Order: sequence, then structure tokens, then C-alpha cells
Amino acid sequence: MEIHAGSCLCRAVRFEVHGPLPPVQFCHCGDCRKAQGSAFGSNIPLETKNLRLLSGEDQLRAYDSSPGKQRVFCRRCGSPIFSRLTAKPELLRLRAGTLDPPVRLDRAFHFHVASKADWWEITDDLPRYPDERPL
Repeated sequence: MEIHAGSCLCRAVRFEVHGPLPPVQFCHCGDCRKAQGSAFGSNIPLETKNLRLLSGEDQLRAYDSSPGKQRVFCRRCGSPIFSRLTAKPELLRLRAGTLDPPVRLDRAFHFHVASKADWWEITDDLPRYPDERPL
């Protein structure tokens, strides 16, 4: 079985992802830009059962960014770790940048491109969706 390690910036929160990593999805909505401090969020959809916290559970804090959606981060260094919907507790969206190298990730698509940062150009040939990601 594949095991991938990851952590927050200060390394207080450490985790493993068990199993193959799904392709990264790039969200260009305004909330993801604010939460990531970047042009987009790079997210890996996972089943919650495949994420195993090794340390730092007491450092995790959740912010309700919209009704039914929580963004979970390290309270010590502020690193975003994952987001989750209360209506789908079996799924989460891991922040790809938290994975430790070496890691090989495929890329899936861009979504919310109708509201992308005006200072960022998408230059790849991945599929683009103006609003919500496909199911």
C-alpha cells in the first residue's frame, strides 16, 4: 500500500495518507485565494479514512468559512491542512502543498475560473469549469 507523508509548516501537525493520491484539483474561487494566500487552492480529494494523523491533533483548528464548510489549519503556524463539508464527513480536500517530497501527483482540472485572480493566467491544457467542479 502506498503511504504519503505530510505536515504543516512548523511540523506540529504530521500525517500520512494511505493509498494512491487522486489528481489535484485547482480551485480559483475568492475564498480559496484568501485561505491560501495565492492565486488558487491546490486540493486533493480524499476519503477521510485514508488520512491518519500522527501528531498535532491538538493543534488543529477549524474555521467555518461558509455554512456547512470548515477549513482546518494548524493553530501554531497557520498552515491550511484540509477542508471538509459537514454534509459529507467521509470526504475531505487535502491541501497538496502539505505533502512531503518526493510525491508524484497528476493534475485533474481548474474550477471557479470565472472568478480567478485577474493577475494569474492559466497556461496549461487541463479542463476548465467556470463555476463548481464536476461531480
